[in-house]
Amino acid sequence: MTPESKDKPAPEPLSCFRYSIGNKTEFTLTFELVPSRGGRNRQIDRTLGLARDLARDGRIQAVSITDNAGGHPALSPDVMGLEILDMGLDVISHFSCKDKNRNEMESQIFGWDRLSLHNLLVISGDYPKRGYRGHPKPVFDLDSVHVVDMLNLMNKGHYLNQPSFATSFFKGVAVSPFKLTEAEQLMQYYKLHRKIAAGADYVITQLGFDARKFHEVLLYMRQHELNVPMLGSVFIPSMPLADIMHRGSVPGCIIPEPLYKQMQQEANSADKGKKARLTRAAKLLAVLKDMGYDGAHIGGPGLSMADFDFMLSTMETYQSHAEDLISELSFWPEEGFYLYRKDRKTGLNLEETKTCAQGYEKLRPIYTVSRLAHNLAFDPKSPFYKASRKSCLALHDSLFSRPFYAVEHITKFLMFDCQDCGDCTLSSLAYLCPQSGCAKYMLNGPCGGSRDGWCEVYPGKRRCIYVKTYERLASASGLEKFKNGFEPPRNWLLNNSSSWLNFYLGLDNRKNKPDV
Repeated sequence: MTPESKDKPAPEPLSCFRYSIGNKTEFTLTFELVPSRGGRNRQIDRTLGLARDLARDGRIQAVSITDNAGGHPALSPDVMGLEILDMGLDVISHFSCKDKNRNEMESQIFGWDRLSLHNLLVISGDYPKRGYRGHPKPVFDLDSVHVVDMLNLMNKGHYLNQPSFATSFFKGVAVSPFKLTEAEQLMQYYKLHRKIAAGADYVITQLGFDARKFHEVLLYMRQHELNVPMLGSVFIPSMPLADIMHRGSVPGCIIPEPLYKQMQQEANSADKGKKARLTRAAKLLAVLKDMGYDGAHIGGPGLSMADFDFMLSTMETYQSHAEDLISELSFWPEEGFYLYRKDRKTGLNLEETKTCAQGYEKLRPIYTVSRLAHNLAFDPKSPFYKASRKSCLALHDSLFSRPFYAVEHITKFLMFDCQDCGDCTLSSLAYLCPQSGCAKYMLNGPCGGSRDGWCEVYPGKRRCIYVKTYERLASASGLEKFKNGFEPPRNWLLNNSSSWLNFYLGLDNRKNKPDV
């Protein structure tokens, strides 16, 4: 072997999943595996046993492996993924933004590249739950848009301007069309714009049970030319899990009252309603294929190979008349938001959006005053910009440096609950601070865990910061800029320093960045 050949990357094996999802003639099927807490137990053995059965069967193109689902520590996806790859089944590794900073993410990505774990689903991740001697410190250094951008740079081979071989990650992202309020829903779609602009290769919906909402996100992507493949999530809950989801205890997941009552009635049967739930999933699979989805992402606890065989075989029997099943798969609260007007003929959506971003004028003064003050001092086109910059730099180099910094921090703390990050994002997020207002410190849009406008971590106590951002931007016609924006990650080197000074010195990540 020559010295040069040692540095060459190994040939990339053909990915069944990547080929299938890119082939418009195929309907790609994947299944989500959830590793348990621990590395050697019967549950892990059962999960691997199911993967082995799926590999032999051949109708599933890949399995995805979650990364600490529900915020609980579990066997890492790469360990289980390697075992499943050896079975001959393709793997999609969930890459969560939780529990690691950007350097640890980079290190993990290098390892997964070497192990040929190239199919990823990049997600924000669930807020961490109890671990060793209590609750852990939450770590959300990057959001999913940042990670997709980082992976995209790595794939191009010039990450951090360092010479390196290009990686070949296939980057998936998630979106939830199942949000009850206008602000939550549209912010989900706006973040999807950012994810795809950053380089996402495919999309998987969050789980839900309403055909019209599945059609909504598909129609939205078509209308806005977000031309990447889409998989719809088909989830088969057990009855105990359905109880938990109906209570709202699973972040971002909704089982509407009519569906829950139907499932309760079905649970009176000898098999506790399992066949009915599998049949409903088979119908949804047929409907998603008929709508034009590129495939489906199947999930649910306790499923066996026999369950898969029944579900996929039953799907085929429904395929020829899938459009007749829409009314059986319409489960959405009456007060729930739809972006499009209903097509009375099909039960789905017309290509006509409802009027949105209305009725938020009462919030305009708060936003307007903050924006006016910012633009006067920090907009390079402002007549006061040069004087403001000169004054700030002069104070920094004088005996008044510390008092000046204290005035800035106290003022911003009282007005915005500023956390003194030194890398301010207020002007980009409608003068709301994500360092204090978002439990996951998201900078490019919401996570998927909110419900009824409330934060996933503080339901009923703290409204999602991106719901409030939407309301403020709607009052000032700033939503379009947000949709097409990108907020760089926080520079922690600037922590506990003057963000005003950092801006004028060009040290922060928002120098000359368009505001919204």
